[in-house]
Amino acid sequence: MKRIAAVLVVLAIAAAIVFWLLTIPSRLPAEAVAGMESGNAARGERIFWAGGCASCHAAKGATGEAIMQLGGGLELATPFGTFHAPNISPDMATGIGGWTGADFANAMMKGVSPDGAHYYPAFPYTSYARMALPDVADLWAFIKTLPPVAQQNVAHDLPLAFQLRRGLGLWKPLFLSGEPVIALASPDEKLELGRYLVEGPGHCGECHTPRNLIGGPEKSRWLAGGPAPEGIGFIPNITPAGKNLSGWSESDIVNYLETGFTPDYDSVGGSMAAVQRNMARLRPEDRAAIAAYLKAVPAVQ
Repeated sequence: MKRIAAVLVVLAIAAAIVFWLLTIPSRLPAEAVAGMESGNAARGERIFWAGGCASCHAAKGATGEAIMQLGGGLELATPFGTFHAPNISPDMATGIGGWTGADFANAMMKGVSPDGAHYYPAFPYTSYARMALPDVADLWAFIKTLPPVAQQNVAHDLPLAFQLRRGLGLWKPLFLSGEPVIALASPDEKLELGRYLVEGPGHCGECHTPRNLIGGPEKSRWLAGGPAPEGIGFIPNITPAGKNLSGWSESDIVNYLETGFTPDYDSVGGSMAAVQRNMARLRPEDRAAIAAYLKAVPAVQ
């Protein structure tokens, strides 16, 4: 019995070591983030609106100048627990004012905090991983121009089983990739821009793609809709087979993103209202590219 017990102890220690090694947070190479402090804030504002940063990180119901005060606000109730969007204002004490550009890039594209912890994928780094580093640098430059907000973060309310962040080191290899989701049949500059905006900073798939039992997106059903991540309501299918967009032209989609009105003169509502307001701030060619991409993705019933 002593030998069996000793063997079990050795196996348990070996398993713990293997788990620890397999779940080490992966960062971007130092040479890749060397230019993170040289971004352009004017260009970064476009990425800010494409990414919808204020929709999660500004106070609920914020309007006007308050939209740019990113002290944290969204409470996201999910089957895995309730997540609270953190303070990402440039405040030195409670926000991210003390971060480096490399810290920001690793958070955005690798889901890793400055102190080396995994972020939960309620923060959509699985989409931001597809962004171009120069755009991430520009976004970082813009965020540093925003007003600091002195507001402590609210801790996530999660079951004990999900409080061990280290386990996300096993989840990330399954679902974190910088590769495009959809291979374009006849790629051109417009479609490639649309794919980039939708799959990357726009992170549309985070809500419009159904998820499996461990919270990973089912990429075979990309943008096909499903239960809302918060557990209330249903996110629509926005592939060409979806009833919402199947009869819409590209110009209908462009008009909807710009004005918030559907072809039958209904208006945007729910959580999409904030997304539409963000999209309305993009360049006309950005909205046209998004519309072209949505009409080109595979139709999923």
